[in-house]
Parts: sequence; C-alpha cells; structure tokens
Amino acid sequence: MIKGVNSAPTKASLSSKKAPGKGALKLEKSTQKAPAAEMPQSDLNSANTTSTHITVLLEEAVHALAIKSNGTYVDGTFGRGGHSKKILAQLDLSGRLIAFDRDVSAVAAGKEIQDLRFSMVHSHFAGMKNKLGEMGISKVDGILLDLGISSPQIDEGDRGFSFRFDAPLDMRMDQTSGRTAEEFLAVTTEKELAEVIKNYGEERFAKQIARAIITERNDGRAITTTGQLTKVVAGAVTRHEPGQNPATRTFQALRIFVNQELEELSLTLPQCLALLAPGGRLAVISFHSLEDRMVKQFIRDQANCDDLPSNFPVRAADLPQPKMISVGKTIKPNAAEIKRNVRSRSAVMRVAERTHVV
Repeated sequence: MIKGVNSAPTKASLSSKKAPGKGALKLEKSTQKAPAAEMPQSDLNSANTTSTHITVLLEEAVHALAIKSNGTYVDGTFGRGGHSKKILAQLDLSGRLIAFDRDVSAVAAGKEIQDLRFSMVHSHFAGMKNKLGEMGISKVDGILLDLGISSPQIDEGDRGFSFRFDAPLDMRMDQTSGRTAEEFLAVTTEKELAEVIKNYGEERFAKQIARAIITERNDGRAITTTGQLTKVVAGAVTRHEPGQNPATRTFQALRIFVNQELEELSLTLPQCLALLAPGGRLAVISFHSLEDRMVKQFIRDQANCDDLPSNFPVRAADLPQPKMISVGKTIKPNAAEIKRNVRSRSAVMRVAERTHVV
C-alpha cells in the first residue's frame, strides 16, 4: 500500500528545527494507486551513473510551458540550468527568466550565465512570491518546478545524500543554513525519529530503525557519517527488497525531513496560483508519490471548485469557476530517456493552466 497526501496543508514551517508533532503534515493511506513511485535509492546511489547532470524531461517540460517569446518565466529549481537554458533559447530580447535554487553550487553555476534576460536567486522556491515582489514582478507566464534531488548533489560524496560514500551526515540542500541530519539525529527522540522514517520514507521497520539509532547514540556512539547510519539501519531491517540497500527509505526520509521538502511544496503551490497570469502554465516534475499526490490534489482542488451539495438549486452559470485546469495527461520519460538516464525512470510531470477567474 502506498501512502499519499490527501491535501496540501494551508500552513507549514520551513524551519528545520520544527518537529513533526501536532498539526504537522499528515501522510495518510491512499486507496488509489499512486501515479508516481519513489525514485529507487539504488538509482540515486548507483556507481554506474554519471556525475554529469542530465536534465529530466527537458523537451517535454519546456514545451508544456507554451513559451511566449516576450513572456516572464520562473525556473523554481535551477539545478545545473538545463531547463533554464532551453527556456532562454525561446525568449526574445523582451522576455525574462528568473531562476531559484537553495544549493550554493547551483547558484554559482547560474551566475555564470551572462544574459540580461536572466536572474539567479539564492532561495528555496517557497520564497518565490516575496523575491519576485522585490524585483517588481507580480505576474508571470509560466513556472517550472523540478522537485527532488539532483545528480550533482548525489554524486558529491561530502554532501551526505548517498550511502555510496562514507561521508559526513549533512543532507542539506542549502549548505549555508538549517540543521544537518547528524544534528537532528543527535537530539531527536525515538518516537519522533520513527514518525519521520515512517511518514517520509514509508518504511515498515521505522520503529526498529529508530530504536537502533537511538540505542547506538545513547551507548556513546553518535552517528555522524553515512557509513555509520547505513550499518545501523542494516542491522535493524530484517527484510528488504532484492537489490535495494536496507537504508534506502531511511535516507530518503531524513533528506525530505531535513530539507522540509513537502512543507516547502505545500507553501509554494498557492503562490504559483497567485503569480500566474491568465493562460500561464505550471509544470511540476515529481520523483516520488508523496510529492506527486500533493501536486495532483492541488490541481484537482483548483479545477473542481463546485463543492455544493448534489441537486443544490443553482444555475450552471452561477457555479464557481475553476482557477486552474489540468492540461493533458501525466507525462513520463520515454524508454530512450530512461536508458540514457536511469535516474529519470520515476519522474512524472503534471501541467496546469491558469484561468481568468480571480
């Protein structure tokens, strides 16, 4: 059974110090099959993958934005600039692109682009509306969010995202702020840790893993590296999928929690709605079911505004009109792209268009 997010929370904190207690994001069981599966950690940690970043759904994502040559666009996750460069190539001299990223390495790569139409902003995309406001921008023609983790982040061993390397247990996407995974494990309780691993990693052995980690810590062996964590988790997981490292889901859970990835997304989607001009497009690429279900539910909520009781006496013309409409079916990488880049195989993109309804 795959768990999903039934609805995006209306309030969420991006503080990495906030524990997932009462009122936090709840991940509930879904009775429907999730349209996207988690990116297998075996893909993330494969020694056979290249450290060169390969942009996922490059052509499809830019096409989905229906680029206007004189439009203003936002790339919410610059990464190494694959999507941004493709968008810039379709803009004329009056067009504009603003890219966001919280990873300092990505920001440095973005600042190498010498183009007056392009602006690089060091920020998580939940700060999008405020940052654009400071730039005098209140409406845009398209927003692209490429969620999750990038290949450079995985392949730089000292970032602590991969159990392929024995490295400091960092896991922060923004290396300049927030609490590391090591710091979280040093102070968390067994109950809180079990909730994080279960909710964000969908790990059935969450309680056993949490107990093993806390026991290790309490015995004076603080967990400070990816190698230590991998070993402790392996000793607590009695059964796991063939070919999958036992620490797969624990690493995923800690990464999502440390970076507040789902909370950030829940804060950003309403901003996208407010920022998009009529006819503007939102394209979101997800890599695991928790993100994708949140995006799917958000678009559905904006498209289905009629929450009146059935047979309620009201004229069709007086019914609430949708603020967004879904565009086409979900888009996934084709066989050729998956063969070229195995890490793309769990990607799924959803596209929506802003209507004229205020």
